Amino acid sequence: MALIKSSSCSESERDIRKGLIRHGQHHTNTIKGGWHAAIFIICVEFAQQFAFTGLSSNLITYLTNEIHESITEATKNVNTWLGVSSLFPLLGGFIADSYLGRFNTVVISSFIYLLGMILMMISVSILKNDKLFFISLYVLAMGDGGHKPCVQTFAADQFDGNMEDQREAKSSFFNWWYLAIVLACTSSVFLVVYIQDNVGWAAALALPSGVWTVAIAVFFIGIKRYKTETPKGSSFISIAQVLVASCRKWNLKHDTSVYYYGDHYHDQIEHTDQLRFLDKAMMMDEHDATNNTREPWRLSSITQVEEVKLVLRLIPIWLNCLMFVVVQNQMSTFFIKQGSTLNRTIGKTGFQIPPASLQGVVGIVILCGVPIYDRVFVPIARKFTKHPSGITVLQRIGVGLVLSILNMVVSALVEAKRIAIAIQYNLVDDPKSIIPLSIWWLLPQYAILGTADALAVVGLQELFYSQMPEGLRSLGAAAYVSLFGVGSFVANAIIDVVIAITSRIGYKWLGNNLNKAHLDYYYWLLAGLGALNLCVYLRIANGFVYKNVS
Repeated sequence: MALIKSSSCSESERDIRKGLIRHGQHHTNTIKGGWHAAIFIICVEFAQQFAFTGLSSNLITYLTNEIHESITEATKNVNTWLGVSSLFPLLGGFIADSYLGRFNTVVISSFIYLLGMILMMISVSILKNDKLFFISLYVLAMGDGGHKPCVQTFAADQFDGNMEDQREAKSSFFNWWYLAIVLACTSSVFLVVYIQDNVGWAAALALPSGVWTVAIAVFFIGIKRYKTETPKGSSFISIAQVLVASCRKWNLKHDTSVYYYGDHYHDQIEHTDQLRFLDKAMMMDEHDATNNTREPWRLSSITQVEEVKLVLRLIPIWLNCLMFVVVQNQMSTFFIKQGSTLNRTIGKTGFQIPPASLQGVVGIVILCGVPIYDRVFVPIARKFTKHPSGITVLQRIGVGLVLSILNMVVSALVEAKRIAIAIQYNLVDDPKSIIPLSIWWLLPQYAILGTADALAVVGLQELFYSQMPEGLRSLGAAAYVSLFGVGSFVANAIIDVVIAITSRIGYKWLGNNLNKAHLDYYYWLLAGLGALNLCVYLRIANGFVYKNVS
């Protein structure tokens, strides 16, 4: 009996060991599986950023040199296209959440984007048709609309957030994701822009089209590894229910004793005193108390109400960051035209730097700045503030806003020097002349812009992800992207106002001849508007209440 018992125990132990080994292998395979799937998706994002940046960073040059638009008209066309490209994700995110799902939306939008690239190649190299060129631009914008709000979230879905190791893997994934974006943008600015200026636009468009085609093929190779989700319906319905319920009970007096906390008491968002008119949506009146079932358009839970408050609290922050986008837009418009008038030759080699290539400095600054911020600044700041992130996300965005104002001040001073040298050498009436001033004088404004990006843009991404309700995070991603779209339209509006006012007084600030114009005055105006905007932002940020889940 002892022998049999011992043998039986040994077999049980072996079974347990085998089970533990299988569990460990399954756990490890799950993490690896998440990474294996995410890597295929990262390839698609890299290709999209490579193609988009290669076009957007130097589009103003094509519009002015090939289509022969004026500088202001080309600037407005660039801003309009960037704006539409950033607004389409609102529609794309809604369609993905409500009908198609993220995977299907990424697939369809990828082929739409490829179609836009092919049409653009045909318009530039074969047909030489300006109308087709603009049509292809907005086909690309449609493809962006499905890609931007879905691809990052779809990649993150490959990791299981309920497992600690998977959460760590997901955190690591976001770092690599951001690195892939920066590498794509930086390499595109240096490589594609050089081909545009020195070989031709047809060859320059063929390269990102080829990269995009390869990326789609790689994406489909990993199709069996992906975790896909079913659409959960429109996220706007829950918001609408709270608004309707609060309106229906507008005449009730506030009474916390009749609040409806919902059927599930775990993971509830804690109640806040802001936007108290919405609290009436969760107050139970006599009709609710006598009804056996909850009417969603009449009674909302505390979590539903607080989720709507989260969305509404983000709106003022969104509005206050529009001026930041206006400043950042100068990088792909007036900064490039400034650079085209300066001495771009490196030493005695005769090699000329493409004006748009200086945008690569922004990527380099971000690649260096983000690790320094994370590994050096945060630990030091944490000792003083006791905050896990060193400083709050709104403080991080605020520093980015300050730097954007400084960027315009530096840009105005450099532009004033450029104009002074043009006057000194009698080059004011020659808009195509090369002013004897090195293009490296523009380096500080690009470096400051990159630092502001590393702080404010990453901060905005974190804010719109962490402060949005879980069920509305696709909407949050789309709202973040739309900020850059609306900011582009605001930039156009400011240009229109400046042209209208300065034309009346006969002293134009903006025009085709930058040597006669006063771009420095325009930069000072943006700095002033940014300073006023910062004052409002500080007031709003000071009263902001962060999400707290109990």
